[in-house]
Amino acid sequence: MTFQPIVPMSGYAGWAFLQRTLESQTEEFSKAPLNSRDMAYFREKIGTIVSAEELVADFRLLRSSLAAFGLQDDQNNKAFIRTVLADGTTNNDALANRLADKRYRTFSEAFGFGEVALPKTLNSGFADTILSRFQQQEFERAVGEQDQDMRLALTLTRELPELIEKGYSNDTAWLSVMGNPPLRAVFETAFALPDTFGLLDLDRQLEGFKDKARQVLGTDDLSQIAEQEQTDELLRFYLGRSQINSSFQVASSASIALTLLQGGV
Repeated sequence: MTFQPIVPMSGYAGWAFLQRTLESQTEEFSKAPLNSRDMAYFREKIGTIVSAEELVADFRLLRSSLAAFGLQDDQNNKAFIRTVLADGTTNNDALANRLADKRYRTFSEAFGFGEVALPKTLNSGFADTILSRFQQQEFERAVGEQDQDMRLALTLTRELPELIEKGYSNDTAWLSVMGNPPLRAVFETAFALPDTFGLLDLDRQLEGFKDKARQVLGTDDLSQIAEQEQTDELLRFYLGRSQINSSFQVASSASIALTLLQGGV
């Protein structure tokens, strides 16, 4: 029987429980037969793959590769994924660099197809790096089946430090957050930004995120926000406001249902 992550409650209390049990839960989840078989296949075969075409042609390798970057919904978009990988990331006009969702750039960069150097699939330890991401992403997906807020919180704690490690300027790091749908969702909810905020031009959105960060967290420096104490504070706001939003939606739905029932009497 496949182990299902335990999320006994929503909100920050549920998050605190998940954090306390995270190591033991992820260890149990990794023992799932399907995950183990996929990981063994990836470890055996990935070192023989030297081009985007070869990766896309192998259904099982492609599935695990995409899942490692949260892009599993693109499993059937083979021509698109082939181009993302084959273009690489060196040239400004490479497809991955032109897409709003920056996860594609991270994905393409990780494999190194389309670059002058040999693809990274030939590097020692490449399989371990990708499979570590795969395990984390699969666990987060399973958590999300029970509580999507918890999944996004896990994604933030994993991906924000990774982003800071790249050494970007603060504005570039914010633009990367804005181009990463899971991270953006956490910040937008935590900062109580309206649905129309994404319609503003990019510069105004950038300044809006930074202004809200200073108001809510006391700083707009993402390297500081990525530190545990600040991240915990961000997640308190995110999980609290998400619960409020959910309660409001339930109340609104109940009110509409009552109105319809009364109208039908």
